[in-house]
Amino acid sequence: MSVRRAITGYDGIFFITITCSGWRHLFHLSDGYAEVYKWFDHLKGQGHYIVGYVIMPNHVHALIGFRNTQGLSINSIIGEGKRFMSYGIVRRLRQANETDVLSELSSIVHDSDRSRGKRHEVFEPSFDWKECMSDKFICQKLDYIHANPCKRNWALVADECDYIHSSAKYYQTGNQGIYDIMSWTELKDIDLTKAIIKAQSSRNG
Repeated sequence: MSVRRAITGYDGIFFITITCSGWRHLFHLSDGYAEVYKWFDHLKGQGHYIVGYVIMPNHVHALIGFRNTQGLSINSIIGEGKRFMSYGIVRRLRQANETDVLSELSSIVHDSDRSRGKRHEVFEPSFDWKECMSDKFICQKLDYIHANPCKRNWALVADECDYIHSSAKYYQTGNQGIYDIMSWTELKDIDLTKAIIKAQSSRNG
Protein backbone atom coordinates (compact mmCIF):
# COMPACT_ATOMS: atom_id res chain seq x y z
CA MET A 1 0.00 0.00 0.00
CA SER A 2 1.35 3.41 -0.82
CA VAL A 3 0.81 6.83 0.62
CA ARG A 4 -1.83 7.40 -2.06
CA ARG A 5 -4.08 5.12 0.01
CA ALA A 6 -4.40 7.18 3.14
CA ILE A 7 -4.15 5.70 6.61
CA THR A 8 -7.56 6.51 8.06
CA GLY A 9 -6.87 5.61 11.70
CA TYR A 10 -5.16 7.77 14.30
CA ASP A 11 -3.53 5.09 16.46
CA GLY A 12 -2.10 1.58 16.32
CA ILE A 13 1.07 -0.24 15.28
CA PHE A 14 2.04 0.21 11.64
CA PHE A 15 4.73 -1.38 9.51
CA ILE A 16 6.28 1.45 7.49
CA THR A 17 8.78 1.31 4.61
CA ILE A 18 10.50 4.42 3.26
CA THR A 19 12.72 4.01 0.20
CA CYS A 20 15.45 6.27 -1.15
CA SER A 21 14.83 7.74 -4.58
CA GLY A 22 15.62 5.23 -7.31
CA TRP A 23 16.84 2.83 -4.62
CA ARG A 24 20.05 4.86 -4.37
CA HIS A 25 22.20 4.00 -1.37
CA LEU A 26 21.76 7.44 0.15
CA PHE A 27 21.95 6.43 3.80
CA HIS A 28 25.30 4.79 3.07
CA LEU A 29 26.66 7.54 0.80
CA SER A 30 25.77 10.28 3.27
CA ASP A 31 26.35 8.23 6.42
CA GLY A 32 22.85 9.44 7.15
CA TYR A 33 21.67 6.71 9.50
CA ALA A 34 21.66 9.26 12.32
CA GLU A 35 18.98 11.23 10.49
CA VAL A 36 16.59 8.31 10.95
CA TYR A 37 17.38 8.15 14.66
CA LYS A 38 16.70 11.88 14.95
CA TRP A 39 13.29 11.31 13.37
CA PHE A 40 12.65 8.43 15.77
CA ASP A 41 13.55 10.78 18.63
CA HIS A 42 11.03 13.29 17.30
CA LEU A 43 8.32 10.62 17.16
CA LYS A 44 9.09 9.58 20.73
CA GLY A 45 8.90 13.20 21.77
CA GLN A 46 5.36 13.25 20.39
CA GLY A 47 4.48 10.22 22.52
CA HIS A 48 4.78 7.51 19.86
CA TYR A 49 6.82 4.30 20.11
CA ILE A 50 9.51 2.66 18.02
CA VAL A 51 8.79 -1.06 18.18
CA GLY A 52 11.38 -2.36 15.70
CA TYR A 53 13.44 -1.19 12.75
CA VAL A 54 16.22 -1.78 10.29
CA ILE A 55 17.99 0.94 8.33
CA MET A 56 19.45 -0.45 5.12
CA PRO A 57 21.72 1.53 2.77
CA ASN A 58 18.72 2.55 0.63
CA HIS A 59 15.56 2.04 2.66
CA VAL A 60 14.08 1.95 6.16
CA HIS A 61 11.65 -0.54 7.65
CA ALA A 62 10.07 0.44 10.96
CA LEU A 63 7.28 -0.79 13.18
CA ILE A 64 5.88 2.29 14.87
CA GLY A 65 3.28 2.42 17.60
CA PHE A 66 1.28 5.59 17.02
CA ARG A 67 -0.51 6.88 20.05
CA ASN A 68 -3.72 8.85 19.49
CA THR A 69 -2.66 11.61 17.11
CA GLN A 70 -5.74 13.68 17.99
CA GLY A 71 -6.84 14.18 14.41
CA LEU A 72 -3.40 14.57 12.80
CA SER A 73 -3.13 12.03 10.00
CA ILE A 74 -0.40 9.41 10.23
CA ASN A 75 0.31 10.09 6.56
CA SER A 76 1.23 13.68 7.39
CA ILE A 77 3.45 12.49 10.26
CA ILE A 78 5.34 10.20 7.87
CA GLY A 79 5.54 12.95 5.26
CA GLU A 80 6.99 15.34 7.81
CA GLY A 81 9.54 12.69 8.75
CA LYS A 82 10.61 12.22 5.14
CA ARG A 83 11.16 15.96 4.76
CA PHE A 84 13.08 16.10 8.02
CA MET A 85 15.38 13.25 6.98
CA SER A 86 15.79 14.67 3.46
CA TYR A 87 17.24 17.93 4.76
CA GLY A 88 19.76 16.08 6.88
CA ILE A 89 20.82 13.73 4.09
CA VAL A 90 21.26 16.57 1.58
CA ARG A 91 23.36 18.45 4.12
CA ARG A 92 25.54 15.39 4.65
CA LEU A 93 25.91 14.80 0.90
CA ARG A 94 27.09 18.38 0.50
CA GLN A 95 29.61 17.93 3.29
CA ALA A 96 30.85 14.77 1.57
CA ASN A 97 31.15 16.62 -1.78
CA GLU A 98 28.78 14.15 -3.45
CA THR A 99 28.02 16.68 -6.19
CA ASP A 100 27.06 14.11 -8.83
CA VAL A 101 24.54 12.48 -6.52
CA LEU A 102 23.08 15.85 -5.56
CA SER A 103 22.74 16.77 -9.24
CA GLU A 104 20.88 13.52 -9.90
CA LEU A 105 18.53 14.12 -7.00
CA SER A 106 17.89 17.64 -8.23
CA SER A 107 17.24 16.58 -11.83
CA ILE A 108 14.39 14.23 -10.87
CA VAL A 109 12.37 16.75 -8.86
CA HIS A 110 8.93 17.14 -10.43
CA ASP A 111 8.19 20.60 -11.82
CA SER A 112 5.20 21.07 -9.54
CA ASP A 113 7.34 20.25 -6.49
CA ARG A 114 10.17 22.48 -7.71
CA SER A 115 7.76 25.40 -7.99
CA ARG A 116 7.01 24.92 -4.28
CA GLY A 117 10.70 25.12 -3.40
CA LYS A 118 11.74 21.48 -3.41
CA ARG A 119 15.34 21.07 -4.58
CA HIS A 120 16.14 17.36 -4.20
CA GLU A 121 14.13 14.13 -4.46
CA VAL A 122 15.72 12.12 -1.67
CA PHE A 123 12.93 9.58 -1.19
CA GLU A 124 10.38 7.90 -3.40
CA PRO A 125 7.16 9.95 -3.39
CA SER A 126 5.14 7.14 -1.82
CA PHE A 127 5.80 4.99 1.21
CA ASP A 128 4.50 1.52 1.98
CA TRP A 129 2.43 0.74 5.05
CA LYS A 130 0.52 -2.08 6.62
CA GLU A 131 -1.39 -2.00 9.87
CA CYS A 132 -0.33 -4.67 12.35
CA MET A 133 -3.56 -6.35 13.33
CA SER A 134 -2.20 -9.45 15.08
CA ASP A 135 0.73 -10.68 17.17
CA LYS A 136 1.60 -13.13 14.40
CA PHE A 137 1.86 -10.36 11.83
CA ILE A 138 4.12 -8.27 14.09
CA CYS A 139 6.44 -11.22 14.64
CA GLN A 140 6.53 -11.97 10.91
CA LYS A 141 7.50 -8.39 10.10
CA LEU A 142 10.16 -8.27 12.79
CA ASP A 143 11.67 -11.51 11.50
CA TYR A 144 11.56 -10.14 7.96
CA ILE A 145 13.27 -6.83 8.67
CA HIS A 146 15.90 -8.31 10.96
CA ALA A 147 16.87 -10.84 8.27
CA ASN A 148 17.40 -8.13 5.63
CA PRO A 149 21.12 -7.46 6.26
CA CYS A 150 21.89 -11.20 6.01
CA LYS A 151 20.13 -11.81 2.72
CA ARG A 152 22.23 -12.91 -0.22
CA ASN A 153 21.69 -9.69 -2.17
CA TRP A 154 23.09 -7.67 0.76
CA ALA A 155 25.31 -9.99 2.81
CA LEU A 156 26.21 -7.11 5.13
CA VAL A 157 26.62 -9.40 8.15
CA ALA A 158 26.46 -13.11 8.87
CA ASP A 159 24.46 -12.73 12.09
CA GLU A 160 21.44 -10.43 12.42
CA CYS A 161 22.65 -9.21 15.81
CA ASP A 162 25.87 -7.89 14.26
CA TYR A 163 24.05 -5.31 12.13
CA ILE A 164 24.04 -2.22 14.31
CA HIS A 165 21.28 -0.28 12.52
CA SER A 166 18.61 -2.74 13.57
CA SER A 167 16.56 -3.82 16.56
CA ALA A 168 17.55 -7.48 16.04
CA LYS A 169 19.99 -7.47 18.97
CA TYR A 170 17.28 -6.40 21.40
CA TYR A 171 14.77 -9.01 20.29
CA GLN A 172 17.35 -11.81 20.31
CA THR A 173 19.32 -10.96 23.46
CA GLY A 174 17.17 -8.55 25.50
CA ASN A 175 19.94 -5.94 25.36
CA GLN A 176 19.29 -2.63 23.65
CA GLY A 177 21.39 -1.80 20.61
CA ILE A 178 22.53 1.68 19.62
CA TYR A 179 18.92 2.88 19.69
CA ASP A 180 16.38 2.17 22.42
CA ILE A 181 13.08 0.68 21.36
CA MET A 182 10.01 -0.63 23.16
CA SER A 183 9.09 -4.28 22.76
CA TRP A 184 5.76 -4.85 21.08
CA THR A 185 4.79 -7.08 24.00
CA GLU A 186 5.23 -4.16 26.41
CA LEU A 187 3.20 -1.96 24.11
CA LYS A 188 0.25 -4.30 24.49
CA ASP A 189 -0.21 -2.87 28.00
CA ILE A 190 -0.54 0.70 26.67
CA ASP A 191 -3.84 2.03 25.38
CA LEU A 192 -2.81 3.71 22.12
CA THR A 193 -6.28 5.15 21.68
CA LYS A 194 -5.73 7.52 24.60
CA ALA A 195 -4.31 10.95 23.91
CA ILE A 196 -0.63 11.52 24.53
CA ILE A 197 0.16 12.23 28.17
CA LYS A 198 3.89 11.75 28.58
CA ALA A 199 6.63 11.41 25.96
CA GLN A 200 9.07 8.53 25.92
CA SER A 201 12.67 8.91 26.90
CA SER A 202 15.00 9.74 24.03
CA ARG A 203 17.91 7.96 22.41
CA ASN A 204 20.70 6.30 24.37
CA GLY A 205 23.50 8.61 25.46
